[in-house]
Parts: sequence; structure tokens; C-alpha cells
Amino acid sequence: MSLTDDEIYELERLLYEEQVDKGKESLFEFTKTTFRKFKPAWFHKKFYDILNRFANKEIPRLMITMPPQHGKSEGSSRRLPAYIAGKRPDDKIALVSYAATKAQKFGREIMSIMREPEYKDIFPEVQYPERGYTGAKANTNMERESINSEGSMKFVGVDGPLTGDTVDILILDDLYKGWKDANSPVTQKAVWDWYLTVADTRLHNDSQQLITFTRWSDQDLIAKLDDLGLVVQYNGEEDIEDVIDSLRHDQFLLINFQALKEEDPSEFDPREKGDALWEDKHSKRKLESTRSKDPNKFDCLHQGNPTNKEGMLYANEFKTYSVTPEFKIKKNYTDTADTGDNYLCSIVYGVPLAETDPHYYVTDLLYTDKGMEYSEVETAKLLNRNKVNESWIESNNGGRSFARNVAKLVEEGVNIEWFHQGNNKEARIVSNSASVNKLIVFPSDWHIRWPVFYKHVTKYLKLFKMNKVDDAPDTLTGIIEMEIDYSEEDDQTTESLNRLGIDY
Repeated sequence: MSLTDDEIYELERLLYEEQVDKGKESLFEFTKTTFRKFKPAWFHKKFYDILNRFANKEIPRLMITMPPQHGKSEGSSRRLPAYIAGKRPDDKIALVSYAATKAQKFGREIMSIMREPEYKDIFPEVQYPERGYTGAKANTNMERESINSEGSMKFVGVDGPLTGDTVDILILDDLYKGWKDANSPVTQKAVWDWYLTVADTRLHNDSQQLITFTRWSDQDLIAKLDDLGLVVQYNGEEDIEDVIDSLRHDQFLLINFQALKEEDPSEFDPREKGDALWEDKHSKRKLESTRSKDPNKFDCLHQGNPTNKEGMLYANEFKTYSVTPEFKIKKNYTDTADTGDNYLCSIVYGVPLAETDPHYYVTDLLYTDKGMEYSEVETAKLLNRNKVNESWIESNNGGRSFARNVAKLVEEGVNIEWFHQGNNKEARIVSNSASVNKLIVFPSDWHIRWPVFYKHVTKYLKLFKMNKVDDAPDTLTGIIEMEIDYSEEDDQTTESLNRLGIDY
């Protein structure tokens, strides 16, 4: 039996009311209701879920990088501010882009969303000035204030002012106009200075930050924050709840959507290696053609990796482990800081009991640029905590004194030896890089546990002079060198004893 017109109307009304209710609790559902042309692909659901967590204050500091023309700004800089204005009407939002005209365009688009009847059905209490408004609240392209709450929105360029009220939510979208702009040292410094002296000064303890743009340079804002150890990238292998819970109060969670998948499938990103993010709109064939023209720019814009992997010393991804094997011995290699600009790097690793396993498993480490009064005590704690059997400490530049002081603080059973490393550092690191990459295994969450160390290892360049810091690769190299020396000594000892007829 077919439905009458009244029944069809009533059914449509009920379905719409259900959709409105869903739109109050989910940014994804909100977007489906307020944006009729919205045709989400699988990754948009992931993207909007992350943004929804931000809207619900689950993620205080968030970075999202995405290839061009994949819907980044629609979610982060149009729908999200409008949604938060409804969910949290007293919050003060600031949206910043490379130019005031760009930011103000976002502002006009947000206001258009908020004037739609669907928006008013979802958030009927929200009142921002509309055309013809002549009241006391601000209603300019740069600033708009809520009529019936404490909320407001500001739209400024990266060199613009954020004076006056504090900022509860800072959204930075496309801080660089293009490739030339993003790779200009003048622009890079200007953006960083503005972020530190203007944007950061308007934030308070509970403020949130969302930084989202297509990567252009390895000296952009994300890279500079990453260099300070303030960025933790989520690769989809761990439970995202655990990753969020593990963040320090000052760390950003970085989600990078690659145009072409480089890793194995995960629950977060189920694509196979090489698959396109949005095959229907930006096919694998099209993307591969783009990459062939300029791999470096492709890595930046489409892969969210502003350093060409062809220039990396460690060409392959490092092996990781989730289940710790049984060890026959726990060892440590420590490289003391040569100068005030260097890092002390002390790595604890296990040699597996299984003779067929040639790897060395990193279990803990200390990586710090603090002075020796701190690093001596913390190194001793590291050795004691991990019940290390043998520790090698380089005696260069005060290392012998460091080793003696650490020896006084360690528990009985920790054997500490110091030695002088006289070989050329560049030659050592480069010649042993393949062995380091192949034989050393890290915990699966090492990028979270030691973000600065992780960055200094995985982004170490083949061109030695281009690296600011080499302490992490130098220490990993030392582990390989020591183990090779020990292995050769064992082989020689075994061969000598066998000639004497002694079973070894």
C-alpha cells in the first residue's frame, strides 16, 4: 500500500528531526545536514571524527595535514567554527590565514552557514548579527560578536592583530600563500615570530589550537614545533584514545592524510600501500603522474612530508616491536653532550636470547640537552631502572668524568666502561647506516615516547653538513660498532679454543 502525501510529509519531517538531533552531537552529521552537496569519501568520516573530538575538547592541540583539494578547509575552517559556535556559544574563536582577505572570506562563509534554516534548527539559540544589524555588537569582516552570549569570532591575516579578548580556540589554516612564500626565510621567520609574539600571547591554559595546511617546506610552523618535541604524529597503529591520553599538555597531535599510502593498512587508514586517498577525484594514476614530475614537491604537498625521503640517511622505516623478547643481556651505550648545543644520548637495549635473532631491541633511552648535573643523575636512574649489565660511555670531552660520576650512582652489578672515540663521525655514521636501519628495533610507540629523538633519527639527512644535530644517529652507530667488535672477539675466541680442542 502506497503512502499518502500527508504520510510522506510526516515521515520526511520525522527523518529531518532525527537528522537535526544527530547534528547537535556530531560534526559529521551536522555537515550532512547543513551542506547538501556533501558527498563524503571514507576518509572524510575519519577526518570529521578527529575534528569532532577537537570540538568536544578531547584533543587540546591538533594538527591536520591533507593534500590539496580534499576538503580540508571545508571541515576545519567552515563547518567546524560554525559547529563550535553552536555547541560552545561563549567561546571566542580566532581564524587566521596567510592574508586577511582569505581569513575574512572564511568568516563570510561561516556566517552564511549560520544563517541557513538547517543551522537554526540545530542550534536555535545562536544569534550572530545578520545583514542590516545596527546593534552594539561587532559586525565587521574582521570581527563578529554573538548577540546573546559571550562568544565571538575574529578573522585576521598572519601578520594581523589579535589584541583585546583572549582566544579560546585558535584555528590556523594555510599560513603560507604558496611554494615561494613558504620557502622564503623572511616569511618563515615572520610566521614563527607572529605565532610566538601575537597568537601564543592570546591563549590561556584551556585554549585549543588547530593548525591545518598543506605542507610546503621543512621550515614551516609545524616543522618548527616538531623540532621542539611538541608534535606527536598518529600513524594509525595504536588506539587513538591511548595516543591522546599520552600527550603532554603542550604537545600537538598530528594527523597526516597521505595522497598515496606509504604504510601497511591500519584500522585508521585501511588502504593498501600505493592506494590513493580519494580515488574517485584524485586517482592513483593522476597522482603518480604528478609525482613523476617533481618527487620533492609531491612529498611536500601530497604526502605531508616536506623533506624528500631520497635525501634521508635511513632510507627504510625502522622495525618496531610490541612484544618484548627474552634477553640474555641488557646493555647501554651513552654519548655525552660535546657542547651546550648537543644532546646527551643514552640508549638501553637488549640482546635477544634466541641465537637466530640478530637484532638489538631498544627498551629505554635518555635524550636531553640539559647540563651534566641533570644528565648524570638521570643516566644512572636509566641504568638502574632497566637493570643494565654493561654500559659503554664515550670519554671524549669530559666523558670520563661523567662516567665516573655515573658509576658512583648505579647499583651493584652495572659494569661501566669508558673509551675514547677517535674515528671520523661522519664516516662512522654513514658507513654503518644500513646496519643501524636493519638491526636496531624500537618499541612500536617510540615516536610518542621520545618524539625529539624520533625526529632526529628519522629525518637525518645523507648530506652531513645539513644536519643540526647528530647525537642520536651517532649513538645508534656506536651500538652497532660495539656489537660488531664483540661479535668478532667472540668468533676469534671460539676459533682459538676450538684449535686447542676445547668446546666453547
